[in-house]
Amino acid sequence: MKPLKDKIVLVAGATRGAGRGIASMMGEAGATVYCTGRSVRGALASGPRRQETIEETAEIVTQLGGIGIPVQTDHSKESEVIALMDRIRTDHGHLDVLVNDVWGGDALMQWGQPFWENDLSKGFQMMRQAIDTHIITAKYAVPLMLPGKKGLIVEITDGDGYFYRGQLFYDLVKTTVIRMAYNMAQDLEPHIQHRRPRRHTRFPPLRSHARTLRRHRKQLERRHHSRS
Repeated sequence: MKPLKDKIVLVAGATRGAGRGIASMMGEAGATVYCTGRSVRGALASGPRRQETIEETAEIVTQLGGIGIPVQTDHSKESEVIALMDRIRTDHGHLDVLVNDVWGGDALMQWGQPFWENDLSKGFQMMRQAIDTHIITAKYAVPLMLPGKKGLIVEITDGDGYFYRGQLFYDLVKTTVIRMAYNMAQDLEPHIQHRRPRRHTRFPPLRSHARTLRRHRKQLERRHHSRS
């Protein structure tokens, strides 16, 4: 029996990396996984050097035992996120898990520079791509969870503390995501279902540690190739 059979999962930012890995493992556990991102076959959003697509991720999900559904979505565009949630509502009526992994900041990194030498346009764009997208997606995803008074929001970040991550804008993004998970939990608290008299959160936004996920990447790749 697969533990996530009949569960509906949205992995926002499933094209590659941690998002693809999480979507794949959700599929292996039996979930139906909506794999979203901007890169599709014939239209690579990150250029020719990044050939990964959401269709590939969805195929891996299905190959591992789940149901992968690719949906091209730019999560910075509110209208596209609304359309995505409308589709999930029409197809399934609810959402069980949201994984917020939208990033798109690799080309905007400015390592080795003090903040006063940074290109502000790159820094602000990184914040829009990796913070605004998470807020927009969570805003429209949560109403699909509320009727059942249960669900899970996973926020992907880098580390779980308030140490400096070596670059001003990168650190602002990753620290904000940590705080975002905490803040969403506060707003969701009155809407969760308590199974016991004591405080028990069924709606916990989690901060997933990117470094931990990297340790499992090779294992996932080995599984995929062995089943190909």
